[in-house]
Amino acid sequence: MRRRLLVVLLLFSATAVTAFALPLLSSTAAERTQRFVISRTADLDRFAALATGDREALAAEITAFTALYAEPVLVLDGQRQVVARSGDLSPDDPALSEAVDAALRNQPAAPVPTVRPWSTGTVVFARPVGTGTGVAGVVVLRASTDLAASDVAVGWAWVLAGALAAGLGCVALALVVSRWLLRPLAELEGGVRAVTSGQRRAHVPSSSGPRELRALSESFNRMSDAVSEAADQQRRLIADTSHQLRNPLAALRLRMDVLSAQVGPDGTYRAAVAEVERLESLLDGLLALATAESTATEAAAGGREPALADLGAVVADRADFWSATADIPTGLAILVRCPESDVAQVLDVLIDNAVKHGDGGHVTLGADRAAGTAWLEVTDHGPGLPPDQLALATTRFWRGGTTTRGTGLGLAIADRVATARGGTLSLSTADPHGLRARLTLPLEPPL
Repeated sequence: MRRRLLVVLLLFSATAVTAFALPLLSSTAAERTQRFVISRTADLDRFAALATGDREALAAEITAFTALYAEPVLVLDGQRQVVARSGDLSPDDPALSEAVDAALRNQPAAPVPTVRPWSTGTVVFARPVGTGTGVAGVVVLRASTDLAASDVAVGWAWVLAGALAAGLGCVALALVVSRWLLRPLAELEGGVRAVTSGQRRAHVPSSSGPRELRALSESFNRMSDAVSEAADQQRRLIADTSHQLRNPLAALRLRMDVLSAQVGPDGTYRAAVAEVERLESLLDGLLALATAESTATEAAAGGREPALADLGAVVADRADFWSATADIPTGLAILVRCPESDVAQVLDVLIDNAVKHGDGGHVTLGADRAAGTAWLEVTDHGPGLPPDQLALATTRFWRGGTTTRGTGLGLAIADRVATARGGTLSLSTADPHGLRARLTLPLEPPL
C-alpha cells in the first residue's frame, strides 16, 4: 500500500512540477528572444536615421558597432548600391536578397525564431531607410544568436534547478505524508496480528497519524482490553466453577460412601455413584482445559521458552503405566520443545482413549529432522470413527454416537496442549480398523 501511495503522490508531484517548469522555460526563451530583437531593431533605427544625414557619421557608427559586437552592417540605397559597410556583408549575398527586397517594399520583416540554448548561427535584420512610399534605402544587420542562446541556457539552468529542488521537496513531502498516514495502519496491523496470535492486551500507539486513525487506534486498544478481559473472565469462570464445585461434590462422595453400607449393591445406588464419578471426571477435564488454554495464550504471547522433553523416555514411562506396547528406538534421543508434563498429559489422553475404545493401544515414535519435527502415534484396533466424525473428535464435549463413556474433553485438551506448544494433533483411520492419533511436536534445533 505504501508503494502505491508513493507512486500516486510522486506522479502527481512530477506532473505539477512539469506543468510549472515547461511554461517557465518557454517564457524565458521568448523573453530573451524579444530582448534580442528589440536591441537589434533599435540599432537599425539609429543607423537608418543616420543614413538620411551625415554619411561619415554613419560609417563611423557602423564601424564602431561591428568592432564592438562583431556583427556586420550594410547600408544600401534604393538602387541597391552600397552607401556604407562594415564587416563582410555583400549586396550580392543570396542570403540577404529576400530581406532586402522586403525592406525596399516596406514590408514587415519575418518573425525571428525563438532562441533556444542549442540555437546557433545568425539572424538577418533589415530596416528600410525612410517611411511609406519614400523608401530611399535599406539597412541590413547580421546578428549572432550565440550570446542570446547562452543567456537562455543560464535561465533554463536556473529554472531546471528550481524544478529539481521542487521535485526533491515533493519527494520528501510524499515520504513524510505516506509515513504519517501509513505508520498507524502498520501498527494496527501488528496489533491485529498480536491479538490473533493470542497476545493479551495488545496495544498500539494512538498519538500519531490523522485524527481518524488515532480514534481507530484508541478503539482497537479498548477492543483488545475487552477481548483479553472476556478471555480472562471465561478462564476464571471455568476454574472457579470447577474449584467451587469440588467441595459439595466431595461432600456428596462422602455421603455416598456412608450410604454404601446401608443400601447395599442396589442398582440405583450404583448409578448414582457412576454419576458422581462422571461429575468428578468432568470437573477434572474442565480444570485441565482451562490450564491448557492459559498455557496456549501465554505461549502465543511470547512467554518464556518451554522446557525440553525426551520423547522416548516419556513414552516408555507412560506406556509402562498403562501397560501399552511401544516401539521405542534405542540409542536415539528425541528432544522436543515441550515440557515432559505436557507430553505425558497428551499421551495419557491418547492411550486412555485407546484403552476405552480399543485394545489398549500401541505407541510408535520417530523424528523428521529435515522438517524439524518429531512425532508419536497411538494406534488401536477398536471400532474407530467414521471419516466424517474425525474432525469432530477434538471439539469440546463431543462423544461418538456409539458410546456414552467419558466427558468429551480428553481429545479437546490434548489438541489444545499440542497447539500451544507449536505442534498438531491429527486423527485418522487405522488399517484395517481402529483409530490412529498422531502427535507432532517441534524438535529442539541442534547446537
